[in-house]
Amino acid sequence: MRLEKFISLFILIAIGVGSTTATTTPNYEDALSKSLVFFEAQRSGKLPHTSNLSWRASSGLNHGSQENVDLTGGYYDAGDNVKFGLPMAFTTTMLAWSVIEFGKKMGHDLHNARDAVKWGSDYLLKASCHLPNALYVQVGNPNDDHKCWMRAEDVKTPPPVYKVTPSNPGSEVAGETAAALAAASIVFRGIDAQYSKKLENAAVKAFTFADKYRGNYSESLSSAVCPFYCSYSGFQDELLWAAAWLHKATKNPSYLNYAKSLGCNADSDCFSWDNKYPGARVLLTKEHLLEKNQGASEFRDHAERFMCSVLPGSPSMSVKYTPGGLLYKMTGSNLQYVTTSSFLMLVYSKYLLVSKQSFKCGDMSVDHHLLRQVAKKQVDYILGVNPKGMSYMVGYSSNFPRRIHHRDSSIPCTNILSGAVSCDAGFQYLHSSGPNPNVLTGAVVGGPDENDNFADDRENYAQSEPATYINAPLVGTLAYMAASVRN
Repeated sequence: MRLEKFISLFILIAIGVGSTTATTTPNYEDALSKSLVFFEAQRSGKLPHTSNLSWRASSGLNHGSQENVDLTGGYYDAGDNVKFGLPMAFTTTMLAWSVIEFGKKMGHDLHNARDAVKWGSDYLLKASCHLPNALYVQVGNPNDDHKCWMRAEDVKTPPPVYKVTPSNPGSEVAGETAAALAAASIVFRGIDAQYSKKLENAAVKAFTFADKYRGNYSESLSSAVCPFYCSYSGFQDELLWAAAWLHKATKNPSYLNYAKSLGCNADSDCFSWDNKYPGARVLLTKEHLLEKNQGASEFRDHAERFMCSVLPGSPSMSVKYTPGGLLYKMTGSNLQYVTTSSFLMLVYSKYLLVSKQSFKCGDMSVDHHLLRQVAKKQVDYILGVNPKGMSYMVGYSSNFPRRIHHRDSSIPCTNILSGAVSCDAGFQYLHSSGPNPNVLTGAVVGGPDENDNFADDRENYAQSEPATYINAPLVGTLAYMAASVRN
């Protein structure tokens, strides 16, 4: 047996190791439906009557009022009551990319997935309405918000709003906003041409702003965004990411030329709300593999080095895997890196399959089948095929986290506890040892540690807090997995 074939066989065996208590194939279709319900729970603004969650009500109807701008709508990022622009825009981009790549595999959930994209893109349009003079990037002071444990519905005082401007720039958040609007414009192109064009035009304005007024938003907004969503990777990755999406949305070659001119040569084994390099490179590599655009060929090497950095058994692997087989990047909310990496693996697998290509990590041969196997292992782990037999998606199966770090989920809803719960009074629910009274269906929490251990503890937010940017990449991945079972 040739060495490369032996290594590939070894990897296929290796990704299946790890003691597990659940062995049946997960119900990916059910998980997909539930994952989209989670985005309904994170909505701010006037909720529609069609909501699947009776315990949530409208909130944040005065957002932006102190600056005479309408900033209602959008998503709360996690278990708090703040609307952070950078992770919200990334969430919207990833939801849109999920629909673009795997929407045809979503079945009856496609409508809900588009609704999830639109809830984000509608808000980003409002946030962008004063460009090029200002881009609104945050509603709520996180330092003050984290001193309270309140339902979003009980927050009556208009929270402060934050913006980036030519003199106080924020290229990261402006670039990600441009990417989100551009990606969303593709989602709605064949459905609502007028809305799609509006999104595309706003994306161009946001990108121009990000590029013309270059600066780090962590410096401009300081303690309002740090340490919560500081930009650690700088803004070059967001400029690359935005250019990639605008090229895809507009077909204007100037955006590809711009992406090449940035000279971003640093590799990364992490794709997240902060670091967009791997995602941008995979997206641009599609131009080379499927569209036969030789101008995009330089991005392929970077995209494949990312794959090699996260594949088990690769000689250049730089992440860890737990004994149970979970990709492990870092301590806080590790599952966000699992869902983003799995999504990129499946997308790249799709590109390799269509183009009939493969690549190597040293002597290890990698094809579309191997990438799918590794991604499937990660998704299955999240859904309960792991040493604890626990689903890390709330409401999926009978064994899932019951004490998640989430204000609205942990406090009895207004239908049961009609009186307002004050800032300080709410902490009794944070510190309670009982399960959350409201099941946050579909939410994926931060996840277990590097030894597969998990504390179902509301106060352990690193493991028990859900976030929109954990779920968003999983939507596309689950759509693919569900279709593979149906077929």
